[in-house]
Amino acid sequence: MGNNDGKSPTFRVLDAMDAPHGGRILRLRLESGEMPSIGALKGARLTARGPDGSTGTARVRGFAVFGGHPSDDRLARTGRLDLHVEPEAGGSPIGLRWEVRPDR
Repeated sequence: MGNNDGKSPTFRVLDAMDAPHGGRILRLRLESGEMPSIGALKGARLTARGPDGSTGTARVRGFAVFGGHPSDDRLARTGRLDLHVEPEAGGSPIGLRWEVRPDR
């Protein structure tokens, strides 16, 4: 999945579910690298790899607010993030325990 330079964030999917009006909700935890800002994630393309080696990509549509309004401070404090994503064609649906990285 590309070279992780130590600063690029890598997330682990803690939960994944279909969103009520299309797309998927991904609950992520920062595994390594630096937490990106909320602004950097808006509209970002994500590349993901499953535990079995399958891959998928998705575009960030917005932020789910189950645990409260997302902010840079909250991200830095908790290391967790809930994203509403739109899967891109040709890949597997992103699921539990997948590794996710924003494209740079």
